[in-house]
Amino acid sequence: MNLLLSNDDGVNAPGLGALFEMLRDLGDVRVAAPDRDHSGASNALTLTRPLDVLFLPNGFVSIDGTPTDCVHLGLGDIFDTAFDRVISGINTHANLGDDVLYSGTVAAAVEGRFLAQPAIAVSLVNEGRMHYDTAARVVRRMLDNAMPLAVGARTILNVNVPDVPYDEIKGWEITRLGHRARGQASQPVTCPRGRERFWIGAAGAGDDAGPGTDFHAVQQGKVSITPLQVDMTRYDAFGPLQDWMEAQA
Repeated sequence: MNLLLSNDDGVNAPGLGALFEMLRDLGDVRVAAPDRDHSGASNALTLTRPLDVLFLPNGFVSIDGTPTDCVHLGLGDIFDTAFDRVISGINTHANLGDDVLYSGTVAAAVEGRFLAQPAIAVSLVNEGRMHYDTAARVVRRMLDNAMPLAVGARTILNVNVPDVPYDEIKGWEITRLGHRARGQASQPVTCPRGRERFWIGAAGAGDDAGPGTDFHAVQQGKVSITPLQVDMTRYDAFGPLQDWMEAQA
């Protein structure tokens, strides 16, 4: 099994190291990750400058770009490996509900959607205990399963793992994305030169967070696995839009 690992927290992030150590014996496992934290980068691709690629002593590759840049280069340029799957993480915090729209962790996995096996984005629902080992074991168990995943082409599995010892996981659940309430207001700050700037406010709490959602599963101490797709078309709007267009005639 040939795996490309990446993340959005940076090439030196503890979650990425834990993931690599857990999976390194499965085959040719390579790492291409940003040289710094790119949380919230979403699917940004750097098009305005060349990217610096640095091969580190531990074998990891550090790139001064976004998570999407890293996977893009990792799959097509800097390695001579034909990868089977991209795994992104372990993210330092949850990626639940609307978080996936902004998440660099999910974006790195999305860039690997064309490969033969579904990409995986894995996040720790961090409560300060830093059980990255638990999230790493969850991914290993997913890959060791004797039954191959048959979830359709271009599928991304968004995995959120409670921040507890592995033996305290209450189960696994296939979930849908919930939704967050509107985020907190941005906070104005003044820089030393007197210029006003803004910190983006914290994300809102779970709003649509009932049974069946990713929010609910992790609140119950379960691993949440949400299958995602890139097609964002809202098909149930076709009829109303068609009626609207015909009314203009």
